[in-house]
Amino acid sequence: MHLDTQLVAALLVFGLIALASRQIGTFFTRIHFPLVTGFLLTGILAGPQVLQVVSTGSLARVYFLDQIALGFIGFAAGAHLYLPEFKSRFRTIRWVTLGLVMSTYTLSTLAVYLLSGAIPFMATLPAPARLGIALMAAAIMVARSPSSAIAVINELRASGPFTRMVLGVTVTMDVVVIILFTISSSVADALLGQLGLRFSLVLLVVAEIVMAAGLGVILGKIIALLSTIPLNGVLKGILLLACNYLVFPFSSFLHHLSRDSWEVEIFLEPLLVCMVAGFVVTNFSASRTEFQRLVDLVGPTVYITFFTLVGASLAFDTLLQTWHIALLLFSVRLLGIFMGSVAGGMAAGDPWRLNRISWMTFVTQAGIGLGLAREVAVEFPKWGEAFAAMMIAVIILNQLVGPPLFKWALHMAGESHVRAGRRDLRGLPVAFIFGLEGQSLALARQLHAHGWLVHVLTLKTEPIEEVPERGIEIVPMLDLSPASLEKIGAGKAQAIVALLRDEENLEICQAAYERFGTQCVIVRSHDRSYWERYRALGATILDPGLAMVNLLDHFVRSPAAAALLLGMEKGQDVVELVVSNPNLQGTALRDLQLPGDTLVLSVFRNRASLICHGYTRLQVGDHITIVGSETSLEEIQL
Repeated sequence: MHLDTQLVAALLVFGLIALASRQIGTFFTRIHFPLVTGFLLTGILAGPQVLQVVSTGSLARVYFLDQIALGFIGFAAGAHLYLPEFKSRFRTIRWVTLGLVMSTYTLSTLAVYLLSGAIPFMATLPAPARLGIALMAAAIMVARSPSSAIAVINELRASGPFTRMVLGVTVTMDVVVIILFTISSSVADALLGQLGLRFSLVLLVVAEIVMAAGLGVILGKIIALLSTIPLNGVLKGILLLACNYLVFPFSSFLHHLSRDSWEVEIFLEPLLVCMVAGFVVTNFSASRTEFQRLVDLVGPTVYITFFTLVGASLAFDTLLQTWHIALLLFSVRLLGIFMGSVAGGMAAGDPWRLNRISWMTFVTQAGIGLGLAREVAVEFPKWGEAFAAMMIAVIILNQLVGPPLFKWALHMAGESHVRAGRRDLRGLPVAFIFGLEGQSLALARQLHAHGWLVHVLTLKTEPIEEVPERGIEIVPMLDLSPASLEKIGAGKAQAIVALLRDEENLEICQAAYERFGTQCVIVRSHDRSYWERYRALGATILDPGLAMVNLLDHFVRSPAAAALLLGMEKGQDVVELVVSNPNLQGTALRDLQLPGDTLVLSVFRNRASLICHGYTRLQVGDHITIVGSETSLEEIQL
């Protein structure tokens, strides 16, 4: 068996570059730049036109990595298009998407065509060829970046109708742009071949889209079947990448076969095939959760590989020649986005205060746009690299300017909730603890470590022996009258913990029940004669002696569960969230897109726990208890 030593050497060199790219990308996030920027810069520096760590020949040998990554990007785009999440926002998403596509595509086509005389690789081409290139460039400029949008939303912990609309449009645009590029590239292929536009060409394009969708459905069923095989996650990830890679040689084989045997060129867009496959698995199979887990598992490695390879393959000399063109196209794209988002928002009946800022959330570009630019470079080798360099320059500008604009828009919409620690869906979590003692301060520190703002209330006669750290405020009080409690803001508390004498605790519970309506009231009680009155006021009673016995009992019978509930398992936690999003009304638990390492333990409704299963439907106001990794729980709390 012959071993291709040059291929092995190229893979080893590129692997080392990718490792460096990961570290540089992480550094870029610390100075508030996107990860993608760090990956691209690493590739550019290591490429054959700068430091020459990797040669042009080596890049050609690892080209199959490019195809693997492109197919995966298609899978990820399809996985983001989860229909139950879009049903309540369909009207706005439809109009804004339509406005963005029409305005951006039209203006971008005109701009590229009119500027073609100043673009070196287009200047000598005939007019039909220029139009074909302009159509493909415009399709790429329509693309958005769901990954960048999700990263900004997570960073700002944004939630609300505006955020959901923006994310819905961004994900939908991934689907639209792939279909639009498929049509544009087919038309461009005819124009570049001097074939002109005929009715038969329109039929061929429609047939190609239908065939690609059909192949995607078949591939989706295969992937859903593979997801059920009891294999290690890494092995499943390799199988997933193998499936998307095979689409490319199959598409090439069909293209050559149709040209040589049937005298017609059939080209199935691999990205469209993979996107349909991801859509089918996500919406029409029982493997959605496992598929999403595999996408999350494989994604970081694929993105590092792809963006680093794009940077290394960048025609840097062409980029320097066309930077002024890229700047003009960037400006035209911004104008198209502004016009389209305003027109779409007005057609959907959205308020002007949101319409005037929504354009700022649609500037980011990354994966799909870069993938399509690379595909043009491969399909049209004569001028494709120069085309890709120009489009990548536009994408880099969008990626540098887009995230800051996105953050600004979310702040202006009032849906940004930036703060240290975690964010509960009920709003800013505030706890009032009555009684200044060792246990109350220890509880305050624990809650503060979990992101709560804590007030420790004490009667003025009590001495203040210890000043806690920042984030815990000690508030002296003269009495526990409802007026005094209201004056200190106890009505804003999401949790009240009473650690005083039973008669004083009862006053606090009565005020919380009658004046404030606080749902989470916890009382430490030593006198059972008060318990019925506490229960009538909706308080949770804690008897220290009984609590210790029950805790020891749980440690004996189920030590793992007890350790988890007490926060003794490293990296794991349990949280309770309140459903406040009206779009989740009636949604079944099985339709929630939760991370694979989380589990819903219970649903509490109308002061009763429900025996929940996948078909349990949520209602606004439900309390959901979820266990999982700390990172995933933070993601869910958005």
